[in-house]
Amino acid sequence: MSELEERLSRVERELAEIRNRNRRVEVDKAWETSLIRSISIAIITYFLAAVVLWVIGAANALLGALIPTLGYVLSVQSLPVVKRWWMRKGNL
Repeated sequence: MSELEERLSRVERELAEIRNRNRRVEVDKAWETSLIRSISIAIITYFLAAVVLWVIGAANALLGALIPTLGYVLSVQSLPVVKRWWMRKGNL
């Protein structure tokens, strides 16, 4: 194999690695912004908050567990708006 063929082969391998990495990054980004992820975290947050409130003997533990859960849901819903505002301000 000539030096040119070796270099071409190396560049093709590197390009394939970059494409594979980009696919992984795209999948990770899709997961980070997915509705399934947000709902899963909200359910886990509610369950854990309810358990903690129940263990410490708080009144209305199931109702009280809604507070951190709603806080999470509201923050997830508002962050895209905040991000767009931040980017428009030139903080890209």
